[in-house]
Amino acid sequence: MGMENKTNFIIAVNGYKIIKKEKKVDFTDVTASDNMNKKVLLRAIEPLNNECIVTNDVKNMVEHIKRDSYDSAFLISKKFTENAVNEMVKQKIQHVSDDYMPPFEIEKLYLAIVDYAKNECQKKCGTVSLLASDCTEKKTANVCRIRALANNAKCHFDQELVGLLKNDLKIALAITKP
Repeated sequence: MGMENKTNFIIAVNGYKIIKKEKKVDFTDVTASDNMNKKVLLRAIEPLNNECIVTNDVKNMVEHIKRDSYDSAFLISKKFTENAVNEMVKQKIQHVSDDYMPPFEIEKLYLAIVDYAKNECQKKCGTVSLLASDCTEKKTANVCRIRALANNAKCHFDQELVGLLKNDLKIALAITKP
């Protein structure tokens, strides 16, 4: 999963609303808010070659968190040194890497997909149809892509297929991309 997908995943399963996105040379910062209007920083660092995130990267982020009064933060990259992870624990920064994803509830993942689908239906058709037969956005073989995605996600949720649900979220994010 790439940095942008990891960031979007964290935003979706936590129900964050994006306030702004700022792309710098070395990283991308996404400022978001949670359902209690707490300010969240998601920093994604795309490493060059096989680099690891080091303690200095974490300390730079801590300065930014304090300066801009963030309530919580995530640092997203491929790999972290042990010292960097220890510093993040000390500073209460959550990390996401190729080897680690913070725990999440499968239901939150499913509900995020359903929300994306509902929003897309509302945007495209002006209504959210509960039945596939009521859908006015029918495409290939009389099946709306959004409705099919929601139906697949329901099946994957019912069978507790987390990997397929993650893929459903990727598809939902791609469909709803501006």
